[in-house]
Amino acid sequence: MAEYTLVWADDFGLDGKPDPAKWTFETGGHGWGNGESQFYVDSQKNAFVQGGSLFLKAFHESHGENQYTSAKITTYGKAAWQYGKFEIRAKLPRGKGSWPAIWMMPVDSKQGVRWPLCGEIDIMEHVGWDENKVHVSLHTDLYNHQNHTQRTASEALEDVFHTFHVYGMEWTDEKITFTFDGREIKTWTRGDNGTDSTALGWPFDKPYYIILNIAVGGFWGGEIDNNTLPYTMEVDYVHVYQKL
Repeated sequence: MAEYTLVWADDFGLDGKPDPAKWTFETGGHGWGNGESQFYVDSQKNAFVQGGSLFLKAFHESHGENQYTSAKITTYGKAAWQYGKFEIRAKLPRGKGSWPAIWMMPVDSKQGVRWPLCGEIDIMEHVGWDENKVHVSLHTDLYNHQNHTQRTASEALEDVFHTFHVYGMEWTDEKITFTFDGREIKTWTRGDNGTDSTALGWPFDKPYYIILNIAVGGFWGGEIDNNTLPYTMEVDYVHVYQKL
């Protein structure tokens, strides 16, 4: 077992807006390539720290052309990592139309490298119409959801809404392993399982940053039940470890 040391953490100990030294708000309401209905805003109403947890919230309220607001915070420009072990302890929102995610994108995706060539790592996704089934995925130029070929796996967990679960990922130069509560869910290895060893099939040898968000509706989030809003995701901590 590789030895790791904690290199970055947010345990959300200071009430108020998410720590600006660690997190950046990403804003906009253009559908994000998935037909999503929310406008991501930079607002403490939608993302705040209280009582030792981070809360992300989506509301049924208009913002420009959008009928919903939500929050998307990232470590882009603050911190990024190539390889390591990542653990995020969270409770997920409940309600049809909710689509929370804990995921990672490479820094070069902000510098002109197009998706899906750039790559994407999804540590946790959940959609409200399929309760308690949690998904992990890798997206690459060869294997991605637009072609219905993404490398993906899922597992049912007990009560993701009221119970904290630890969503994890261990990433080396040879493989990526996803875990729920420390238990292996799926491993993909470079060159195995159809991932392909080229950059088109394995763009995971460069720095990635963390993203936390709640999408509303969209192609996968589906029909929105307005009676179930606001949606709330509560995050207890985000920990990043790297090998000694």
